Amino acid sequence: MPVTRFTSRIERVAQELQDLGLDAMLASTPVCMGYLHGLFEGSHERFMVLAINAEGQVRLICPALTENQARRADIEDVCGWRDGEEPMDAFRKLAEDWQLRSGVIAVDEFMPARFLLELQDVLPAALYRPAGELMARLMRVKDPSEVEKLRAAGAIVDEVYEASYPFIHAGMSELEVQTILEDGVRARGGKTTFCIVGVGPGSGEPHHLNDDRRIQSGDVVLMDFGCELEHYQADITRCIVVGKASDEVKHVYKTVYASHMAGRRAIKPGVACEQIDAAARKVIQEAGFGPQFMHRLGHGIGMNGHEQPNIVEGNKLPLEPGHCFSIEPGIYLEGKFGIRIENIVTVTNDGHDSLNAEPPAEIPEV
Repeated sequence: MPVTRFTSRIERVAQELQDLGLDAMLASTPVCMGYLHGLFEGSHERFMVLAINAEGQVRLICPALTENQARRADIEDVCGWRDGEEPMDAFRKLAEDWQLRSGVIAVDEFMPARFLLELQDVLPAALYRPAGELMARLMRVKDPSEVEKLRAAGAIVDEVYEASYPFIHAGMSELEVQTILEDGVRARGGKTTFCIVGVGPGSGEPHHLNDDRRIQSGDVVLMDFGCELEHYQADITRCIVVGKASDEVKHVYKTVYASHMAGRRAIKPGVACEQIDAAARKVIQEAGFGPQFMHRLGHGIGMNGHEQPNIVEGNKLPLEPGHCFSIEPGIYLEGKFGIRIENIVTVTNDGHDSLNAEPPAEIPEV
């Protein structure tokens, strides 16, 4: 293959395959293929895989519709198939060329099951293994250019929040606030990916489904939204109160803010992921809200909105410079309100750097 910015990634895959005793890997999602070779192309219901073997050879089996895009991504060995043809014939040929009939093959963990079943029919003697952990090892440490892309995406959601929240008022619905945030992302060149707006009791549901509930004076408004820029993701959560915040809301917010900052102070290379979760969780538990914080402290982020490393109890993976993840503690009082504060951070040589603007120490009132 020609020398490109993806060459080193292919070489790393080949080395991983050798180290694990695997013969080949099949990537099938736009993120996985895009990370490895710059082909951010979905095939929908059609079969497509980017195959890499332990010698570093690469072959793409794809619908003929994708051949031009594949060549623009500098993939030299492209085997296209037309509608009406049998794509498994191309996979059978690949297996013959690479001697995979009784091989051990790592498979993209998000490959549709129906395709994996067809692969098993073609090579019944082969062993199939998940490629998720292999890809996670490649993707979870970001290089400086990746960190800057995450920072640029983060700047968009920061700007949208700052520009939008002062205009949120009583009478607006969750769906109307969602529209304002999503329009702001698009206006700044980002691609909207998700947007949770929880008003009043809705803010007490960690993964609330937006509806037409309207804001009343004194309501907490939780906004958790993200965007994609140059294939990299942003994710932020901020809370405000429309009108005056009650003493209870202020107390819960200050507790979550203290938890957020405690988690961030614990970040440095060599510290286990679970220790960051524990540092933040301790603050909430000591305040008497332990059962109301039921999710992990954070998730990794990059080309995927959720990827490794997860900041959660039981994950003993030591942090490394270039790890990027969310810090998002929350307290959720069912039927009343909830507070979550989320920033994306990256581990540095001596601590961490936030890829979002700093959250306010007290809940904003508008």
